[in-house]
Amino acid sequence: MSVGEQGSGGTRADDCRTTAATERTRRATVVVIGAGQAGLSAGYHLQRHGYASALDGAPGEDGSRADPESPRSFMILDAASAPGGAWQHRWESLTMATVNHIFDLPGMRQTPVDPSTPSRDAVPAYFSAYEAERGLPILRPVAVSAVREADPGFPGGELRVETDAGVWIASAVINATGTWTNPLLPEVPGSERFLGRQLHTRDYVSLDEFAGGRVAIVGGGISAVQLLEEISRVATVAWYTRRPPVFLEGGFTPEVEGRETIARVTADTEAGNPARSVVSYTGLGWTPYAIAARNRGALVRRPMFTAIEPRGVREADGSFTSVDTILWATGFRPAIAHLDPLRLHNDRGGIEMRGTQVASDRRIHLIGYGPSQSTVGANRAGRDAVTALDTWVRDTEPALR
Repeated sequence: MSVGEQGSGGTRADDCRTTAATERTRRATVVVIGAGQAGLSAGYHLQRHGYASALDGAPGEDGSRADPESPRSFMILDAASAPGGAWQHRWESLTMATVNHIFDLPGMRQTPVDPSTPSRDAVPAYFSAYEAERGLPILRPVAVSAVREADPGFPGGELRVETDAGVWIASAVINATGTWTNPLLPEVPGSERFLGRQLHTRDYVSLDEFAGGRVAIVGGGISAVQLLEEISRVATVAWYTRRPPVFLEGGFTPEVEGRETIARVTADTEAGNPARSVVSYTGLGWTPYAIAARNRGALVRRPMFTAIEPRGVREADGSFTSVDTILWATGFRPAIAHLDPLRLHNDRGGIEMRGTQVASDRRIHLIGYGPSQSTVGANRAGRDAVTALDTWVRDTEPALR
């Protein structure tokens, strides 16, 4: 997959809202990168602030506006060919009954679905209906390769958004690419010599492919526990984490722990610290699947193995365990390599933030990032980014023309 949180599709090839941009330079006041929950929320609020589609009137490199009646325009670029954000790629058994709550997108409630419906079907269907209802200007599949200064001699001016389908010149960028396209794969000695199969959470489809096997599952997050419970029904599993997992007795109270977690993540993000997993802040809950894994005897954590050998792993105590599959449930990192030309990272590898805005560059907002990774957080981040950017655009517009 390419850069960009997964998005829309499913419409006719001749529909200008979903076909890729032609190979030429176009203009938009704001370019949104990614059409998952955060990107769609940003699109909704841009419309509410009076931003027109940059597709209408097909503005070109001569600087002409998309709509003469609306001086401000926007465009959403999405790398996927279908709607649904990263949800369209979740594993088959992850149903609406087992996922964390999916909050409604702004301005449109979800239609109730059977709890047994796979999330990879239900959520994309909802996103697709939302895009159609709102008439959002989305181009896909369009992969963004780089965002840089449009004029290197005039830093802080317009931005050049380079894609595999042409170039967009923008005053500002709202980045909503999420993490799905940037899986974290730890480096372990000997991994290149392993004769079995290695895959990441994002590659998992169903437990059937592991039947009768010996599987090492690595990771201490929610997905690791979900997959551990599922795969242990049909295979011999061994669970590895770098640190002992912390399970919360009494459950997780969103009104209390949720606010505290958001405050801690926000403090880290605003300090420019590198991204961490949500579980590192919250711990794990005793969910039905965690209890089922415990009852089956599968929820037994081992210290992280020290090396990978051709037919298994070398345990921390020096013993050897034979495995034919290693499943890395080790999480993701923000998929923002296309922003590298702007040099936003500090020497710790983080990006200092002020709300959704990059502290060092008011033209760039990151949503679905840091404290806004949840679906409700993504909605709020879309609203906050647009509110801040609209104020900035109106203040600086004469200078940008």
